[in-house]
Amino acid sequence: MAAEGHNVDANLVDMRPNHGHYFVKKTFGKPAYCHHCCDKIWGMLTTGYSCEMCNFVCHEKCLRTVVSYCSSVALQLIKNPVAHTWSAPCLIKRKYCCVCRKRTDDALSVECEVCEYYVHVDCSDLAVSDCKEAATYVANMESANTVQYHHMREGNLPKESKCIVCRKTCFSTECLAGMRCEWCGQTAHAVCYRQMDKECDFGVLRKIMLPPMCLTIPRTELPMEQLLNISSHDQPQSRKVSSPSKIQADDVSTSGEDVKEREDFEIIRVFDGNNSYRSQDSLRRYHVVRFYVQEKEDPHDHAVFVGNLPVSLAQRQYERILLKLLGAKEKPFTAIGPIYFEYGSLIITFNTPKAATAAVQKLQSAIYEEKKLIVLCLPNVQPQMIPKDVEPLLVLVNVKSGGCQGTELIQSFRKLLNPFQVFDVLNGGPLVGLYVFRNIPKYKILACGGDGTIGWVLQCLDIAKQDAACFSPPCGIVPLGTGNDLARVLRWGGGYTGEENPMDILKDVIEADTVKLDRWAVVFHEEERNQPTSSGNQTEMNEQTMNNPEDQTSMIIMNNYFGIGIDADVCLKFHNKRDANPEKFQSRLFNKTQYAKIGLQKMFFERTCKDLWKRIELEVDGRIIELPNIEGIVVLNLLSWGSGANPWGTSKEEGNFSKPTHYDGLLEVVGISDVSRLGLIQSKLAAGIRIAQGGSIRITTHEEWPVQVDGEPHIQPPGTITILKSALKAQMLKKAKKSRRGGATNATSLTHPHPETSESMSGPLGVPSTLGDPNHGKTTPDNTAADSDEEGDAFL
Repeated sequence: MAAEGHNVDANLVDMRPNHGHYFVKKTFGKPAYCHHCCDKIWGMLTTGYSCEMCNFVCHEKCLRTVVSYCSSVALQLIKNPVAHTWSAPCLIKRKYCCVCRKRTDDALSVECEVCEYYVHVDCSDLAVSDCKEAATYVANMESANTVQYHHMREGNLPKESKCIVCRKTCFSTECLAGMRCEWCGQTAHAVCYRQMDKECDFGVLRKIMLPPMCLTIPRTELPMEQLLNISSHDQPQSRKVSSPSKIQADDVSTSGEDVKEREDFEIIRVFDGNNSYRSQDSLRRYHVVRFYVQEKEDPHDHAVFVGNLPVSLAQRQYERILLKLLGAKEKPFTAIGPIYFEYGSLIITFNTPKAATAAVQKLQSAIYEEKKLIVLCLPNVQPQMIPKDVEPLLVLVNVKSGGCQGTELIQSFRKLLNPFQVFDVLNGGPLVGLYVFRNIPKYKILACGGDGTIGWVLQCLDIAKQDAACFSPPCGIVPLGTGNDLARVLRWGGGYTGEENPMDILKDVIEADTVKLDRWAVVFHEEERNQPTSSGNQTEMNEQTMNNPEDQTSMIIMNNYFGIGIDADVCLKFHNKRDANPEKFQSRLFNKTQYAKIGLQKMFFERTCKDLWKRIELEVDGRIIELPNIEGIVVLNLLSWGSGANPWGTSKEEGNFSKPTHYDGLLEVVGISDVSRLGLIQSKLAAGIRIAQGGSIRITTHEEWPVQVDGEPHIQPPGTITILKSALKAQMLKKAKKSRRGGATNATSLTHPHPETSESMSGPLGVPSTLGDPNHGKTTPDNTAADSDEEGDAFL
């Protein structure tokens, strides 16, 4: 044994003074790759060097030029630790552990939600806390004197990565090799990266990046997950033990008397680190981790978002609720507001991080009226630190849209951008991100979700922009829903498939054009219901009392379309089924299948909307319109409806109808004859019946009818429905037709050319029949979607 130990020591190359490695000469019996230069260590029974501590492998010729630090000393080198935000443990494919340098698909592993750091659960004790430092502003910092440096991470490079220095391939699928900047994405060989410029310019995403130098976060003991608004996961643990401070009865074998004697004492068990070659001292983590105590002045007040409170209360009522939940007699906060009454949400401000932390810790476990509060500690943006040519992108993601696609997207965007500019709308809603960005004079929004999510974002923007520096930021879309009609018109596609590169999506946002979107107010006024009063005499018996008209009026902002009759009835039945079993409705294909099934049931067994044309009255711009024999009416702001269908049709406009766009101040009224025609329209095989076009719509009903606004259905009591142009404007981002990077956009997923057919019927406004139109029912250069899209109104 002594001789064997002597041989090992003889082959050992001690490089600890430089990079902490303990290299030993090793003969490789199978192919191996150098972690320094990425080249193969050629030949069977070839000699190389391997670190006893971290499994770093290299050629003998590379031994003296190694720049990668050993995992055993890396913890000691971090001057400003930034905690990682770990995912749930799983088997991660095609990645390597940043500690032991072995594959992560062989054992349970975790990854950081913010940066490209991967580690086995069993190696997590040695994980280096060097996540992206996303908030670096300090008091009295000036934009002209600040420099952003690269944040280099070793290994797990994207395929086809090229070295920025030597222009050669620098990625490897065989080992943890190569270096990449977490901010700009530049890649380089380990031997080349020190020749890179030290200053980082954020690369191709510079124009939409929220610079770390403009952000501050409270220096508190709150976990990074909460500061980043990320749903927390269990922290990785290499050993499963009971409470770290107290031992349970089954942790130690003791007699009953011993337990009885010790029950008044707290027993603490201390665990040493893992044993390894060259045994280390006890409490390894204590020795290898450096702690820096730096008292810095926070340059701002500390804002805390509180949600899930009752809606539409007075400010004093909200203050009483908060004081009760905080257990305080006097206000511990310096200010309250803004208050978002419609959503039961508000902002409270503290002047010290200690007070903010104490409030967050109390409120995050509080329950009011059987609802758990949503409590978030928010970052603060210093707008003067943002370069003038930068328009930061506010990313709002509905993680439940599109199955698990929302979760994958939000993780990718956090890694590509500053994580403090990416928000989960299910955790506080869009108002959280809009408040954080309130002082930025110019920025963009990327909403990731379905049509309902987009409408939610625009509605919250209407509320938040009153106190914001940017009144109307343009909004782009990543379509994660089922219909995605607004996204289709703006060329963002019919649905995110998961195959699109998130980096390309962000590049498209940078290159997108700004367009206007008309928005409309749909006012529902119920028919006045008379109620008899208590009779004291004959006159009182004949008198009626009316309800307050304001109590019978409601309003919804419409962005896409409105429907009454057969299409709203099918939509309502679908929503009822989805609400009853939401777990089944996770894919677009299944959702569309259910729509078709409900339509068939309506066709053969239920005709609840029969003779709608006799039972309602329609006025357009003050003129009463004679309706044809129809069972449904659709009022369009977009020429995309029901997952890309176009009820208006694509034939040449004639007569009194002008060419529709989503910014012309006009609505298109289309009739649907029956459920079979509805199916043909949704299958893109037919168009509806053009009825009218105008700037104001009024529908009078004398009985209950199913209605829907932007795909959200309900039963509307008898009364009047008025659609008027809203003063609330929206600016949208429209994807450029062709990428300036070269090549066309993903046209195959964006365009849906189809033939159109139509009935031989003239419209009530004297519009000639389309039967004689030689282009009707054909896709010609005059009526293709690409051609009409030049005006921004394409059915995509």
